[in-house]
Amino acid sequence: MSTVLNLHPPGPSGVPPLLSRLVDDAALFPPSRVSVVGAVKTHLAARHAPYGGVIGFLLCPISRLGALVSALRKARPAQPVALSLVADTGLGGLPKAISTALDNAKLLDLRMIEVPAPSDVDSTWLVQLTEFVPDDVVRVVEPRRGRPEWLQGVRRVAEAGCWPKLRCGGKSVEAFPSVEEVADFLTIATGTGRPFKATAGLHHAVRHHDESTGLTHHGLLNMLVGTAHAVSGGSAHEALRCTDAAALAAEAGALSEDTSRGVREVFACYGSVSLTGPVADLIRLGLLPNPEHRPASRG
Repeated sequence: MSTVLNLHPPGPSGVPPLLSRLVDDAALFPPSRVSVVGAVKTHLAARHAPYGGVIGFLLCPISRLGALVSALRKARPAQPVALSLVADTGLGGLPKAISTALDNAKLLDLRMIEVPAPSDVDSTWLVQLTEFVPDDVVRVVEPRRGRPEWLQGVRRVAEAGCWPKLRCGGKSVEAFPSVEEVADFLTIATGTGRPFKATAGLHHAVRHHDESTGLTHHGLLNMLVGTAHAVSGGSAHEALRCTDAAALAAEAGALSEDTSRGVREVFACYGSVSLTGPVADLIRLGLLPNPEHRPASRG
């Protein structure tokens, strides 16, 4: 089974296994308005920042792939950028996009493709997707939540050898799955033998209500701790509902290395338009050491 633990090199010292390569860079997607050139500059700089080990793939929609290649040619990265290609133009655009990525192997290391599923997650469609994508590239499929057969679709995606994807938020209340829906998803995901990926909505570490929008967001730590509960055969509901940042951080920090790896075998990664936000939260909660608080040298 391909997981985050072998998709990426080990994280540097200071980044625990629970957080290693967890946050994929979604700066090329709304609500971010950054240019492709700006996104490339920020992503490459983040790789060399103190917590570059938290950063996973750069996410790019097919519609912006040409601009990404052009920006990378000018930036001349020392190593190819690990890429997840998001099919925002349908399956029809995938073959050409995959070919473009593979033809620019000095700039891009294609590791993953992400595709929204048709409403019924048809098995024929899943076979077609498999034929499009090289065997060494992870296929991530997002079943449409809100239909009675949604969880059946999640299971069908995993049975086809793909990773299910859970959308955790958006611009409307309807875009946010309920605690019950996330818990049901985790129950299915932990039993499929496949990791899952999350996207959208996980802007901060802990579940919170945004007064400016009236929306309640799921938290990254809630998802990690909830996954830990589900992996152990328990219920994720309490962890997903929790708004006690200190309690969640304490539980996450107390997970053993083996348990942390088991959690990440299931919850592989998630996309975030901000790289600094998640890291700042994790530092504030003590799950990552503050790089500004370095021990004084002894003279």
